[in-house]
Amino acid sequence: MMFNYKSLCMAAAVAALALGGCTNYVKKTDFDAAIQKLQAKDQDLQQQINSLSQDMQQKLSQYDARITAMEGRISVDTVAHFDFNKADLKDSDKAMLDQFAKVMNAHHSDAVVTVEGFTDPAGSAAYNKKLGMKRAEAVRDYLVNTAGMNANQVRAVSYGEARDRQVEPGKTHDAGTDNRRVSLVIDFAGTRTS
Repeated sequence: MMFNYKSLCMAAAVAALALGGCTNYVKKTDFDAAIQKLQAKDQDLQQQINSLSQDMQQKLSQYDARITAMEGRISVDTVAHFDFNKADLKDSDKAMLDQFAKVMNAHHSDAVVTVEGFTDPAGSAAYNKKLGMKRAEAVRDYLVNTAGMNANQVRAVSYGEARDRQVEPGKTHDAGTDNRRVSLVIDFAGTRTS
């Protein structure tokens, strides 16, 4: 379940006020100042998202990557494809990963990158969950060990054969090539460090 950063901050502010009880009143000026600070933080994060989206569009346009800005995050879909029942990173995908890491290292080192691994639906769900993780780890390891991203900045998860995330629903083998992929999701948790 995704939460809007602004809504989360507002909920935190309301909860803080509620926990203070009725005996600890907050001055309207203090409340307004806290809200303005949260709004400024939200605006800063949105600027980071817009900046990263532009950077990625510019650097990755030659690879036909699909870049989607969502609430508080950016998704770079299908950065690597895998052969059937394999988790080996292809040389053809490494140039794009190098460009991605270059942008992240230069301008967005405070962001967290989640590498999402997927499979086609051939095989059992348990097997595909493991295979999806191996694919995600292959990309994560490349980004950290070869492309120079900070290991604390990159994590790997597997969605395996998740039906709602398949590009070509139900397709396997040659027809399911687009399902056997890795995508990247970038979340922000700080201020821009450019």
